Amino acid sequence: MLRLEGISAGYGPAIVLRDLSLSAAPGRITCLMGRNGAGKTTTLKAIMGLVRPSAGRIMLGDQVISDLPAHRVAGQGIGYVPQGRGLFSELSVAQNLRIGLMARRGDAAETAAIRAEVLTRFPRLAERLDQRADTLSGGEQQMLSMARALCLRPRLLLLDEPTEGLQPSMIEAIRQVIMSLRDAGAAVLLVEQRIDAVLAIADHVHVIENGRNLEDFDAAALTRAPERLRAHLGV
Repeated sequence: MLRLEGISAGYGPAIVLRDLSLSAAPGRITCLMGRNGAGKTTTLKAIMGLVRPSAGRIMLGDQVISDLPAHRVAGQGIGYVPQGRGLFSELSVAQNLRIGLMARRGDAAETAAIRAEVLTRFPRLAERLDQRADTLSGGEQQMLSMARALCLRPRLLLLDEPTEGLQPSMIEAIRQVIMSLRDAGAAVLLVEQRIDAVLAIADHVHVIENGRNLEDFDAAALTRAPERLRAHLGV
């Protein structure tokens, strides 16, 4: 579904990604790993049109999306859960969800169905619809960020370290949602630094270093060589 082909990108004169290529397939969880500063977040931003590649192309199916602005990238069915969550903190849970639903631009019946579906996945949010986003716990805020992305009914979901700083029960709840999306046929591209989490969930892993491809692992190779991941990450 998603292919990055020789992508170079950065911020002004600072080049972060250098001839990077990777893919994410439907019905699979692909993890992107690397040390701090390797270019993981920039990769997701390039996919979303928030950083413009200076070379290469990004394909979603047969369509080139690397020349599209961010709002049109989202319109192709790509959900994005950024690091730091990116919520509208002064708005309520319901209002944050409404913004996500507006991006899909469905009719009233479809919008209501998607909202109900999302709240079924995150029942804790259903209990807090009138609560301001900035008064939620860290785990609940992460759930809201994911729920807003799921309002698009994405065929590709990008997540940037969604379990960072969360307690184990919240990590497990988010892991279950990610796996259910994979099982429903969505492609998931997940930035994750916790090796135990990657070993438990990944179908494929891309490791990058200094914005370049370093090594790929499939699920079978991961179970045989976790020490190689630790070496790449310096842990």
